[in-house]
Amino acid sequence: MDWFKAWFNTPYYHILYKNRSETEAKNFIENISKHIEIQNNSKVMDLACGKGRHSVTLNELGFDVVGLDLSDESISYAKQFENNTLHFDVHDMRKVYQENGFDAIFNLFTSFGYFEDDADNAKVFEVIKIQLNEKGLFVFDYLNAVKIVENLVPYEEKEIDGILFKITKSITDKGFIKKEIDFIADGKDWHFEEFVKVLYLKDFEQMITKAGFTTKAVYGNYQLNEYNEKTSDRLILILENA
Repeated sequence: MDWFKAWFNTPYYHILYKNRSETEAKNFIENISKHIEIQNNSKVMDLACGKGRHSVTLNELGFDVVGLDLSDESISYAKQFENNTLHFDVHDMRKVYQENGFDAIFNLFTSFGYFEDDADNAKVFEVIKIQLNEKGLFVFDYLNAVKIVENLVPYEEKEIDGILFKITKSITDKGFIKKEIDFIADGKDWHFEEFVKVLYLKDFEQMITKAGFTTKAVYGNYQLNEYNEKTSDRLILILENA
């Protein structure tokens, strides 16, 4: 069910999600980086970096950054931003990129939970720990599944760049938030699907324990307010390689 390999490599994926608030994202990255006190010139990984915009922000903050993503198209685009302290590679997050190579690893904006096998999702946490230096930090940002499931919008339409995206959402028997995306573009009918695993804090606590992380903080939004499962928009974890 590696749906993401095809969908992430289309231009339509980037059109649909182009209006995400980059200002909010940039502010969050700046805020969280100050909050966890990563030192200047620290080696940082942006895991599932997409087209690299957030890697660029991390680099501008003074970090030596590697951005990794499974999408060839996204990495090809991101390569234009490379410099001596900013590099991009195509990479599967389930595999080790460099052992003990990073002071901090960021996985932001629900770039997780795509795999059908729960063991694959759990393995990502273990692989991340292997890649961190001693006392290295893992900054993990996920949707708040409790709020999403309780307030699921089953159907919506979005018109972007002249394309009408028809989006249907449901919860599958296997515990995924399934998003079906239908649209007409370039004279063709298109259909894509997204699957993101419904994972709660208790599920992540099991992964954290299994991987051997220590939880330093749990936040509920990009302003770093306390997590509340009913009202928070996000589930943000700060984990340490103990």
